[in-house]
Amino acid sequence: MRVRAFAVDTRDPADVDELRRLLDAQAFAASDVIAVIGKTEGNGGRNDFSRGLAMAALEHLFAPRLGVAAEQVQDRVIFSFSGGTEGVVAPHMLVLVREGERASQRRPVKRLAVAIGHTRAFAPEEIGRMPQIEETARLVREIAGTLDLDALADVHLVQMKGAIPKFSPEQAQAAERAGRALRCDMVGSRAASALGVALALGEVERAQLSDEVVCNDWSLYSGVASCSAKPGQERTEIVVFANSPTWTGDLMIEHGILADILDIEGVRAVARKLGLTLPVDPSASPLVGVFAKSEADPRGRIRGRRHTMLSDDDIGDTRYSRCVLSSVLAATLGDTRVYVSTRAEHHGPLGGGPLAIVARLPEVST
Repeated sequence: MRVRAFAVDTRDPADVDELRRLLDAQAFAASDVIAVIGKTEGNGGRNDFSRGLAMAALEHLFAPRLGVAAEQVQDRVIFSFSGGTEGVVAPHMLVLVREGERASQRRPVKRLAVAIGHTRAFAPEEIGRMPQIEETARLVREIAGTLDLDALADVHLVQMKGAIPKFSPEQAQAAERAGRALRCDMVGSRAASALGVALALGEVERAQLSDEVVCNDWSLYSGVASCSAKPGQERTEIVVFANSPTWTGDLMIEHGILADILDIEGVRAVARKLGLTLPVDPSASPLVGVFAKSEADPRGRIRGRRHTMLSDDDIGDTRYSRCVLSSVLAATLGDTRVYVSTRAEHHGPLGGGPLAIVARLPEVST
């Protein structure tokens, strides 16, 4: 079995023309596509409709090819889009295709393995609390178990769209009266999702976790999780990226943790694991996907100096931090096709965040 990846630049959020051409040319089968991950030029906030526009265009593209209704497409293919292409970021999407049969023997060379899944539906009162953490951990372990890994350390990225189920004012009031205010928002969902990954992969112990540590104990985090969240979504969508000795192809993934949004050496360290020479030539780039989380350090300082991302009323801190980290990544790597989402609650150390890079390497036949 192998993963193939097709990076496609887009003219606007609804642009699927290049993807349609690839499908029509039979570059791959629609039934083999497992996920599409992309950046759209919205604001990344609650009223960012560019993500919904992109997913609707994909639903209508895939529905007739999969033989299902448009509203059923996302049960088969995960669409994970992040709004905000501030600065130099190229709007794009990465199409992940899984083909063939798994190798019968384990090889000394590991290659990219990807699998997807959905959690059960969550109740509003479970978001941002232990039920969401534990269900996320359960599914991540289950998905990783299908990839023939040597160890959980071979998981290098868990891409998620976190659940934020709808709730009524009456539900919110009842939770307040019970002394357990709802955390059913982007912050709570991102935070619990990241801690769920940390629990699944052994980055934190179960005894360290409770409802109280969420968004309080920043020493607990995942260096592998990357979660954004979607209002109205009842279940979390999960894509696990790993390196497996029974998968073939020419793709490999590595990850690292950036100490802050200026951590150029952290970017170079991940690139070195893949044997990349930087900066790459964008016209023949071995880079396939670059995934990172950014955060305007809530302590108000970066490398000892005060920053104003959290106090500037003209530009939101998410747009600031996303622009800075995207520029650092693009300048260091040499390619503007990067995926950066904000914010980063329990994603890496406070003020920092995870970075994962997928690259195309020489294919190994044995």
